Amino acid sequence: MRCIIARFPFELSKSGVTASMKGIRPEPVTDEFVIIGRRHYPVKQVGAVITRQDRRDFSVGEVTRALSALGFTCRVAPKDTPPAPDLTPLQTASALLGTPAAA
Repeated sequence: MRCIIARFPFELSKSGVTASMKGIRPEPVTDEFVIIGRRHYPVKQVGAVITRQDRRDFSVGEVTRALSALGFTCRVAPKDTPPAPDLTPLQTASALLGTPAAA
């Protein structure tokens, strides 16, 4: 399938992308990722491998659009929940002991 990424045409296939990513270790996923086989790769990493271009030359949207058209699953990594506020030692002790039982 012909895809335009960073203003350059690429002839991509699902098997070709899978073969290109074989043996490449996935980087930690922080934002958008694509599932290739059983591995989750960052979209920018896959784009850099299949286009042999610098990651600054193309957008995540271009690569995601091309990979989705080829039949790959592209997702957004879930955002972590904000950390709980720090408790004072008195609040921590109260939480651990619980509320007093009614008599």
